Amino acid sequence: MARLNHFIILVIFFIFSSTTYARKLYSNPSSSSNNSSAQIIRHACHPSRFSNLGLDMKRFGFCNKSLPYEVRVKDLVDRMTLAEKVRQLGDKAQGVERIGLPSYNWWSEALHGVSDIGDGATQFSEDGVPGATSFPMVITTAASFNESLWRRVGEAVSSEARAMHNLGHAGLTYWSPNINPVRDPRWGRALETPGEDPFVVGKYAVNFVRGLQDVEGSSGNATTDLNARPLKVAACCKHYAAYDVDNWKGVTREHFDSRVTEQDMLETFLKPFEMCVKDGDVASVMCSYNRVNGIPTCADPKLLKDTIRGEWDLHGYIVSDCDSIDVMVNDHKWLSDQPEDAVAQTLKAGLDLDCGEFYTNYTSGAVVQGKVREAEIDKALKNLYTVLMRLGFFDGSPKFEKLGKNDICSKENIELATEAAREGIVLLKNDNTALPFNPQNIKTLAVVGPHANATEVMIGNYKGVPCNYTSPVDGFSVYTKVDFQMGCADVICKNDSLIFPAMRAAEKADATVILAGLDLTVEAESLDREDLLLPGFQTQLINQVASAAKGPVILVLMSAGGVDISFAKDNNNIPAILWAGYPGEEGGRAIAEVIFGKYTPGGKLPLTWHNNSYVDALPMTSMPLRPLHQLGYPGRTYKFFNGDTVYPFGHGLSYTNFTYKITSPPTQLDVKLNKFQHCRNLNYTAAGASSRNDCPALLIEDLNCTDSHRVKFGVEVTNVGKVSGSEVVMVYWVPPAKIAGAPLKQLIGFKKVMVGAGKTEKVEFLVDPCKSLGLVDYKAYNLLASGEHKIMLGDHDKPSFTLKLNFVRT
Repeated sequence: MARLNHFIILVIFFIFSSTTYARKLYSNPSSSSNNSSAQIIRHACHPSRFSNLGLDMKRFGFCNKSLPYEVRVKDLVDRMTLAEKVRQLGDKAQGVERIGLPSYNWWSEALHGVSDIGDGATQFSEDGVPGATSFPMVITTAASFNESLWRRVGEAVSSEARAMHNLGHAGLTYWSPNINPVRDPRWGRALETPGEDPFVVGKYAVNFVRGLQDVEGSSGNATTDLNARPLKVAACCKHYAAYDVDNWKGVTREHFDSRVTEQDMLETFLKPFEMCVKDGDVASVMCSYNRVNGIPTCADPKLLKDTIRGEWDLHGYIVSDCDSIDVMVNDHKWLSDQPEDAVAQTLKAGLDLDCGEFYTNYTSGAVVQGKVREAEIDKALKNLYTVLMRLGFFDGSPKFEKLGKNDICSKENIELATEAAREGIVLLKNDNTALPFNPQNIKTLAVVGPHANATEVMIGNYKGVPCNYTSPVDGFSVYTKVDFQMGCADVICKNDSLIFPAMRAAEKADATVILAGLDLTVEAESLDREDLLLPGFQTQLINQVASAAKGPVILVLMSAGGVDISFAKDNNNIPAILWAGYPGEEGGRAIAEVIFGKYTPGGKLPLTWHNNSYVDALPMTSMPLRPLHQLGYPGRTYKFFNGDTVYPFGHGLSYTNFTYKITSPPTQLDVKLNKFQHCRNLNYTAAGASSRNDCPALLIEDLNCTDSHRVKFGVEVTNVGKVSGSEVVMVYWVPPAKIAGAPLKQLIGFKKVMVGAGKTEKVEFLVDPCKSLGLVDYKAYNLLASGEHKIMLGDHDKPSFTLKLNFVRT
């Protein structure tokens, strides 16, 4: 009890002192920006900041801008006592008043726009920052397959974040994006992700992170010391790793042990994170709640210290998902006897920052008890404060100090949000060219369904306050007279009393648009789906309205995960179907522009849409990607599932048609070997045993892949229709035949190209065999196989070529 009372007194003291200190620190507004009269100078080493405290910041080495960051950060850390160091290890770093170190809230979110979630997040208000641009959810933006768009969205979000920071309304560290591949179609957080393909997920991560972080003139490897490269804001790739079960039939993320093979870890679960760290140079990685093969991810030195920081060379910090150490102790019951053991283990494993209170409460005790060295705390703090140095937290960022209110919810950003929604819309069905509508022929449009007048639903989760909303009703009203009927009270659609008014509207209108689907009451964080069907009476609503309608009926679905809409796909009364995901604040405008032909859709599905029977074939908790034949479990994702689907990964139609022609396809690649490079065996199916040759495969890390090994070819894309449109050229690799456990096919490249009606555009692809043609075998070796590799464009009806790869001894 005495210990508890002492702790309460300390907490009260710290709260009072940090609050008083923060008031002193942030009460000095500056009008240096023409963009706002309330800009705040926030950098810690500003000479006038601490004059009222009697501190001369120039005397501190950590404020000497002429010194390298490494020297400055060491000076800062060395000035702190053990107790002071520990108080900086939580997401609410409390600062050290005696040396002028400000407090800092690390947790902010910017998944698809600056959010008000997190202690360091924007506080929206009418007299401050009333809103921020709300872009489509990631699953929708990902469907564009447009890398430059992904980057531009990141740039716009970071500019708004910097503007809000200047106004005293936001932090500099954002725990976004979510880059967990969607292994199972029931996962509730699919809306936050770029889909099921680890390559696409990694490409999205790299581009969005670069958009958030890069400062013009210092991106990529332009700066020799990447640990000193300046940052616009700091991104975070999460949740590491093998995390994709939230709450399914009582199995929760706080208790789940992901039993994963090393093969699946390397090939699927770790791949996007490797790309994010190596190619995106992300400033942070967040470890997840779950265990992986018995060990909580935030306490696993192999995953954290050895892989993220060692093998991948992270230039930044590692943070826990919020309260993960608490979850580790109290839910997983891992090192639960002594909390000091838990913090000692996570520190030694490489966890720098605890989103929670375990570090701040128990790390001092762990050091005093001899369970962890104080030097481990020093390492963590150096990683953390180096990132803040790069962000200008100590010195300011003149390049961004002019950003203010005029840069938030700008016309350019709202138009970009609309563009992202348009590009992400996928045309699933368009029989007899039912779309686009000609406004001249549609005098009255029935707009029905639970999402017909959607607003907040369109922006999904991890959201802030949008600049404005354009609902579907608003969007359609620009083109014609709208008769709006709900049809269902909400997406759960528990009764059919509203269906009849929707049918009557369809009977009278020249055309009907039904907007149905899911929302956060069905798929969300901490909520996985039970099935792949539309909830309640939505199917009945769609069928009855389609049956009663006088004119053509268009079905528009808002959802993240796929929905089994076989009934609508096969219904001749529904000639066209669109998927819009969660299209953001301007979603209604984008949907209307697509339906009325102002924009030709070109999005592709980033997820496989399965039949509902898939959920009965295997439990969500089965982690392997490959089929488990002994249990009758099918494979997962397009790479390993070979059954029937409602719509496959990469499906998406257009209002026009494209033809492809491969130019200069290579037919053979000879890889020269020296006497120290040893051949590896591959497992073949019984029928393919005869396919073996003298050198079946080589370990990729033993190969010195150079430019001479890269495979270059062109693709001529011709628009043979009458309207301009964009096309996503998707390049798949099919491994040599009969290799056991090999993927059916694997996406290795994609490019989006705009092609005018009757025009031809050429795109080029450069394939690195060591990066794109590698097989991870069951022993977790990454191998390059000899034999005939097939390179195919898109679906089976598109052209392809065979590349024969040989290993030649020199």
